[in-house]
Amino acid sequence: MSTLLDIRELSVDFTTRKGTLQAIRDVTLSIETGETVCLVGESGSGKTVASKAIMRLIDHENGRITGGSLLLDGTDLAGLPEAELRRIRGKRMAMVFQEPMAAFDPVFTIGQQIQETILQHEKVSKRDARERAARLLERVGIPEPELRLKQYPGELSGGMLQRAMIAMALSGGPDLLIADEPTTALDVTIQAQILRLLKELQAELGMSILLITHDLGIAAEIADRVVVMYAGEIVEEAPASELFRLPRHPYTRGLLRSVATLDTIRGTKLHSIEGSIPSLAALPQGCRFHPRCPFATERCTQEAPALTGSGERRSACWHAEELVQAEGWMASVAPAGSGTTAASGEKVILSAAPEGGVEESLWGRGETEEAGAAEPGALFTVEHLKKYYPVHGGGIGRAKKLIRAVDDVSFTIRKRETFGLVGESGSGKSTLGRVLLQMERATAGRVLFDGKDLTNLGGRELRNARQHMQTIFQDPYGSLDPRWKIGDSIAEPLKVHGQGQRSAADISRRVSELLELVGLDPSWAQRYPHEFSGGQRQRIGIARAIALNPRFILADEAVSALDVSVQAQIINLLQDLQQKLGLTYMFIAHGLQVVRHLSDRIGVMYLGKLVEIAPSESLFLAPAHPYTQALIEAIPQTTPRQDQPAGRLEGEIPSPANPPSGCRFHTRCPFATDRCRQEEPALRQLDSGHHAACHFAL
Repeated sequence: MSTLLDIRELSVDFTTRKGTLQAIRDVTLSIETGETVCLVGESGSGKTVASKAIMRLIDHENGRITGGSLLLDGTDLAGLPEAELRRIRGKRMAMVFQEPMAAFDPVFTIGQQIQETILQHEKVSKRDARERAARLLERVGIPEPELRLKQYPGELSGGMLQRAMIAMALSGGPDLLIADEPTTALDVTIQAQILRLLKELQAELGMSILLITHDLGIAAEIADRVVVMYAGEIVEEAPASELFRLPRHPYTRGLLRSVATLDTIRGTKLHSIEGSIPSLAALPQGCRFHPRCPFATERCTQEAPALTGSGERRSACWHAEELVQAEGWMASVAPAGSGTTAASGEKVILSAAPEGGVEESLWGRGETEEAGAAEPGALFTVEHLKKYYPVHGGGIGRAKKLIRAVDDVSFTIRKRETFGLVGESGSGKSTLGRVLLQMERATAGRVLFDGKDLTNLGGRELRNARQHMQTIFQDPYGSLDPRWKIGDSIAEPLKVHGQGQRSAADISRRVSELLELVGLDPSWAQRYPHEFSGGQRQRIGIARAIALNPRFILADEAVSALDVSVQAQIINLLQDLQQKLGLTYMFIAHGLQVVRHLSDRIGVMYLGKLVEIAPSESLFLAPAHPYTQALIEAIPQTTPRQDQPAGRLEGEIPSPANPPSGCRFHTRCPFATDRCRQEEPALRQLDSGHHAACHFAL
């Protein structure tokens, strides 16, 4: 193979209000024709900056290349004027962005935007451009391409929009496709489809792929080589099979050990890299990873190691050779319980409770039982719950359409257990959670909380009940008022629910207690949300959620947007708090490995229905519903399996406004029969605690 992209000692600076910051330093890597290279690392490691530098998009973001070369098939992109770059972008190289809604202009149709790209690089008529756009949409697996060309970006689902983004990127027939986190916000099934599509297109077109991701399972699934970045530098590079078999840098090792896999012992503490990636304005001397590295020596704090090695294996660590030969280098060991990192100053306390124990603190549980006491039975009992939304515009004389978001769901959540809820986007998971907490009123059915019917409560009674039920949201930054100090945000529930009758000193003491409990420095109460990392903000959200000592917490995609190591820290914290406070969780997520690790029982939703409920281990070892099996097969593994593609669940979830007859999964099920198309299966018990809604349970 010949070298398509050759990057040598690339450095990029950004001009900010605080002065010039170096985002990446001396990055050297190459991509061969037809090869897939994955850039991995935590947020802030420089992955996206490197990809935008290749496209020269940093020029429009106050960035500039300050050193090195960028050779694309012999042409140095670093010194090209903008006019020549426009001719190369889209034609020789193209980019698929993480957020397709941000990449598409919402006021133009999908067809107009793809055709514009074709017309810019090809001397063809508008009619030919439209026909080619339709063929591209068909090639990337979008049904009814002629219809989709007329639609606007907001009318397509997330998976379909990402496919349209890939079609637009391929419209010029590029030699290099750069994909920046193209599957981060997608369900595992759609993610598997997108990865499979990229590999098929690569084989068909002979193009090279540079894929940026923080998901090591995706890298194992698709990469020929993996490049690991940390704080703007490459710290390791190796063929995918070798890197996953034997990482040579402590950072790579830490990332791999932080991943919750199907082999991880459920309920145990996950390994995590304590602390967070350093700020560009305060990079440490010597090896940039040394403040977080358990193997750092005095030399590491003083001298920066060079990226060295032989062949395709390179690493930047003074002690790589001795570490990989040391006993236990790849052993799975429990993470440290606490400590303070010089990198972030984040004080991680996962085992210490306030003096005297949580139950003896100022803000006790009042009428509820002591946290350590046994509470047998169900905390939530859900009976035939329905939540329908009317669709406007049906016309006079026509039956009003309804979106059946939750359609006749019954289950229980036991006291002090974690009930996991999984399913694709549009299955009704988040709606079910909101109705459970009465953030939205049910259309029909009952929700009993410790025997009391919440659906009949209103006003003060409902408000009093809600203090026992709290939420941890997916986006911690969006759930915190940016104008409030975090201490004020944490104190708000105390004031809203009458705890404000206490003195200001008592409230301040409770806020400090909560910050310490979630592993943050109590003195940070006077800071604002933007001063914290994503993981720290999620800890703030958790502190706010437990402020009133609730009995139940709904965690709705609470870790899905976090890097793998930060995700492990938050999961460990949630487990620790559950043991200390006697909490009951409903954990909603599309990352099935994480759900398995946390949950005692798991419910699987599809198009408003619960199709399977089972103990966590039973569900993964012996799934009874074809949909559950397809979700599990689609999970990316950290063992490279390019010859064993992920599960092939085709298509997307149907519209809840027009669900299929019979079994709602029959349109995508490989085992469907006429009975499945005509008769809806009931959720029936198969074994102790294991229920499934399938005529032919596996």
